[in-house]
Amino acid sequence: MKPPTIRDVAERAGVSKSLVSLVLRGSGPVSPEKREAVLRAVRELGYRPNAAARSLSEHRTRTVGVLLDDLRNPWFVDLLDGLNSLLHTAGLHMLLADARLNRRMGHDLAEPFLDLGVDGLVIVGTVPGASGLGALARRLPVVVAGAREPQPQGVDVVAGDDERGARLVTEHLLGLGHRRIAHLAGHGAVGALRRRGFEAAMREHGAEPVVEPGDLTEEGGYRGTVRLLSRPERPTALFAVNDMASVGALSAAEELGLRVPRDLSVAGYDNTSISRLRHVWLTTVDTAPHELGRRAARLLLDRFERPDGEAHLHLAVPTLEIRGTTAPPGAGLTG
Repeated sequence: MKPPTIRDVAERAGVSKSLVSLVLRGSGPVSPEKREAVLRAVRELGYRPNAAARSLSEHRTRTVGVLLDDLRNPWFVDLLDGLNSLLHTAGLHMLLADARLNRRMGHDLAEPFLDLGVDGLVIVGTVPGASGLGALARRLPVVVAGAREPQPQGVDVVAGDDERGARLVTEHLLGLGHRRIAHLAGHGAVGALRRRGFEAAMREHGAEPVVEPGDLTEEGGYRGTVRLLSRPERPTALFAVNDMASVGALSAAEELGLRVPRDLSVAGYDNTSISRLRHVWLTTVDTAPHELGRRAARLLLDRFERPDGEAHLHLAVPTLEIRGTTAPPGAGLTG
């Protein structure tokens, strides 16, 4: 059976083909009565627009490339949910790529998206090797989400206020009475900002900051915590650069016979779904990733309308989520 065409929809609705196109694109002035007649005809006939033909006529693919630093990070899932919710409403579809896998296979990070003719690109996280953003931004709209590296002209950025968030969690630990506080650090500008906030808060309270390099992963958090807890004067509290590293820290503490938070307080960053699991219940910093994703989508849509507009930097205000992994030093001990 021959599939219905836009002409069939127009005849069933009693309108012109151009008006059907306006309704399907969600643009142009159309009366509610005619819009409903078109949508009813679409439902009755089971009509589906030819995406390829529409792309040719509009000179757009109605797709957005999304390049992720690492698909395994649960923080990105919440951000993608917010990003996709607004893009979907605008009639756009996401095409995802994992930069970690692309690097491993030796692929150019952005070239596949260009080959597919995406209308815009969102880079999520600190993506090593994503050079040439300036040249990309001259070809299509580019938005960076969740990274703080300096960006070329024309690239919009949405992220959390990392230095402020690190101060919040460090001051929380200091306020509980901890003085031997260590930080499991991360790489990139985001890691540097969180480390700077930690160190500044510690020094303002007359405490000596201890920093252990890390890599944002659970394994990195585990190894870094083992090193920290092997010191003669082990820390009584630990602030990890993200929730993934915090999970590794919790595993290391358990293996070494320490109870959290009685023997070691642990705090993370990002307020991911992992931190909210009941058996984890991690104190952490919330950066509102869902809202960051929506803001990234809005900046991209605005860039479609004003490609030469001034680039924006939006920093979300962090909040502290106090849960069950932080307490005063030696909480629960007597004598």
